[in-house]
Amino acid sequence: MNDFGNMQKMLTDFQKNLEKAMSELEGMTVVGEAGGGMAKVTANGKREILRIDVEEDLIKTQDKQMIQDLIAAAVNNALGKAEKMATDHLGASAGGILSLLPGFKFGGIS
Repeated sequence: MNDFGNMQKMLTDFQKNLEKAMSELEGMTVVGEAGGGMAKVTANGKREILRIDVEEDLIKTQDKQMIQDLIAAAVNNALGKAEKMATDHLGASAGGILSLLPGFKFGGIS
């Protein structure tokens, strides 16, 4: 097989691996927390929020601003973890090839 044929096969394999890895991210989850676990947010590897849990004690405070702040912090924590998980998973699935592309970032996955 000539060099061009080899390159085409490599690109096809790379694309299949990347597509598989991206679909796997939907089933992978992380949990972000705030307020010592009083607010928890579950997100998947595609950075979609799947669940928000708020401790009953936090709700009883009736401190709307604090509840909103803790939920926002937990969401940001979960999304940061999801981004790292996606970067690690896609990078491993691509066999390190993506790290050779300057400026390539996984943000915007969805």
